[in-house]
Amino acid sequence: MLTKATVIGAGAMGTVMAQILESNGMNVALLARECELPELLETRENRTYLPGVRLAAGVRPTDDPAAALANAELIISAIPAQFLRGRWEELAAHVPAGVPVCSVTKGIELGTLLRPTQVIAQHAPNNPLAVLSGPSIAPELARCLPATVVVASATPGLAEQLQSVMSTSWFRIYTSPDVLGVELAGALKNVIALAAGILDGLRAGDNAKSALVTRGLVEITRLGAALGARAETFVGLAGVGDLITTCISPLGRNRSAGERIGRGHSVQQVIEQSPSVIEGIPTTRAVVELARRHRVEMPITQAVYEVLFEDKSPLAAITELMQRPPKAEDRR
Repeated sequence: MLTKATVIGAGAMGTVMAQILESNGMNVALLARECELPELLETRENRTYLPGVRLAAGVRPTDDPAAALANAELIISAIPAQFLRGRWEELAAHVPAGVPVCSVTKGIELGTLLRPTQVIAQHAPNNPLAVLSGPSIAPELARCLPATVVVASATPGLAEQLQSVMSTSWFRIYTSPDVLGVELAGALKNVIALAAGILDGLRAGDNAKSALVTRGLVEITRLGAALGARAETFVGLAGVGDLITTCISPLGRNRSAGERIGRGHSVQQVIEQSPSVIEGIPTTRAVVELARRHRVEMPITQAVYEVLFEDKSPLAAITELMQRPPKAEDRR
């Protein structure tokens, strides 16, 4: 039975993962940035990302990678996708070989177009990898509200081991062998969530949002299948499950960011005023490039890209989507 874990990243999801592991009897090192540590030590709260949530007694905040990782039996990686490579470059020398690493990052690295586990693998080649994803908004998890997610790994038995050590009475975990599909779904849904928020900002109505979520799921499934993922993964927790939560919850960062853009705020304003990374914005760039390389049609994603990076007005983008040539419904 695992007894010692290290969580890399003291953002909202990293903090929640530390709390869950501690509640299952593990001693947990929460590896924070130097600037984050004083507050965590002084108040035992993550006031920037999870205000009002007190760290459990068995969670030990630190900014010392060597001390945090020295005796780890499990590592949870909770670093935003665009900062993942830099952080793992710093940590690689301290990571014990053979210790499982589970990523909870949802995004795609710009430039390389690599998924988080692929980036981690370049710096921890001797560590078995897994990914945990699904409808899991951190403030709800911090309140121990019921949630169900999926963990995937290509290493025999690892997904089941993580299922055992991370499940609680309110946090249910299913397993999957489809690392590619689970990881892609977690990244791609953020792009559709931005679009959902833009519709909310424009007060376009529930009919429009329902259509967006449905057709958005078609798009992300189409790209996932082109890359080799299982289509059924996208109608499971990591796909449609996470998509629904992210597109409707007022707590979802990407949906909330999209709403502000729909109301007329500039993308730069939204980024600068958010305390957390809005993963869907850089991921949109990466997804458009992936779609281009694999010749996959993704009109909603393209429209979001044009709003974010080409100064197209949200209303014009929606109008163009609605005026696309008529066709038969394609659910593939």
